[in-house]
Amino acid sequence: MQQSDAAIKAARDQLIDLSHSIHAEPELAFEETRSVAKIIAPLAERGFEVATGVAELPTAFRASFGSGPLTVGICAEYDALPGMGHACGHNIIAASAVGAALGLAEVADALGLTVLVLGTPAEESGGGKVLMLERGVFDDVAMAMMVHPGPFDIVGARSLAMADLSIVFHGREAHASAAPELGRNAGDAITVTQVALGLLRQHLQPGQQLHGIVGDGGVAPNIVPGRAELLYYLRAVDSASLDNLMRRASACFEAGALATGCTQEIRTVAPTYTELTPDPELLFAYREQITGLGRVPIAPELEAQRPLGSTDMGNVTNVIPGIHPVIGIDAGGAVTHQPGFAAASVNASADRAVVDGALALARTAITAAGDVEHRDRLLQRLVQRQEEIQVRERSERTGGTVRPVRTAEPSDSEAQA
Repeated sequence: MQQSDAAIKAARDQLIDLSHSIHAEPELAFEETRSVAKIIAPLAERGFEVATGVAELPTAFRASFGSGPLTVGICAEYDALPGMGHACGHNIIAASAVGAALGLAEVADALGLTVLVLGTPAEESGGGKVLMLERGVFDDVAMAMMVHPGPFDIVGARSLAMADLSIVFHGREAHASAAPELGRNAGDAITVTQVALGLLRQHLQPGQQLHGIVGDGGVAPNIVPGRAELLYYLRAVDSASLDNLMRRASACFEAGALATGCTQEIRTVAPTYTELTPDPELLFAYREQITGLGRVPIAPELEAQRPLGSTDMGNVTNVIPGIHPVIGIDAGGAVTHQPGFAAASVNASADRAVVDGALALARTAITAAGDVEHRDRLLQRLVQRQEEIQVRERSERTGGTVRPVRTAEPSDSEAQA
């Protein structure tokens, strides 16, 4: 690990500059062109082979180094939030990913590694990882990892499954004063729907959430709205619970339309996110490394009590052994998606998180690669998954159907089922 550590520490100033530069020019989902250029520059300089525009996504990339059989995928996120910049600290994620990759490049040949940095756009809204996963970008990855900033360190971070929905109500315009009886008020459909959703909250299952905004409520007070739109997130502890919530929420959407004489259509804005299912053995290795750096993560028994919203990394960990730990920064009491957290994402504690995150990720990969049993397990899982991909592709070519196979460790809820 000494070679890897030394490379990361030597790049410290470069990594912090990268974090600050991304933070200074926030870019929204699928528009992160400047951020991508900044991230791939130090990788290309080190000798990584860079392919941009992968998965038909202009701001997605793959940067690879080495040719070993064990491919370590390090995910970099770099999109920002509308009006709030990097209030989720994706600048830290990207810089840590680059740092870990630079460290692992030093030991790739000795450990039989292929080091792969995966540039994954649109995590906040758009599901870049889901699209890349579906389009084969992760097919050769044996283990996937990243580190996300937060108010405190969490090793086995948990997230919620999430559906990102647009519900559009169609009514009929009319003069709101002269002939309101001729109208069908799509805005009223939203009102009825939100009342129904508010009442539904009393009967939600543990871990289920729903929250949203009015995206379009009409154009003028004297025109009965002929179109109105709700933008809603539905979340739940796992995919089965999310399906249940979707059925119940859909009844509320239908009620709004029925009560007002409107019609409604539901559209999925972004791919559905599944819950994180982190790999237990990789978690154990990461916990050893992050505590070795002097950090004190929360106790394992408390991790499930602090879900982190939702992430498309959940979809990755459902098919590939992976981890998504949280690395703590001093945000002065602010949490992610608050302006205070955006400001904290470039303070001294954030700079330390960039380096500590890179060190912990690289050390975790080295631990996995250097342990024969652990390495063999990862490679066997990769072979199994690639065989399943081949079967599915053959079936698709011949017009058959294949039931998707889930190869990740079962979630707690599945283990109890």
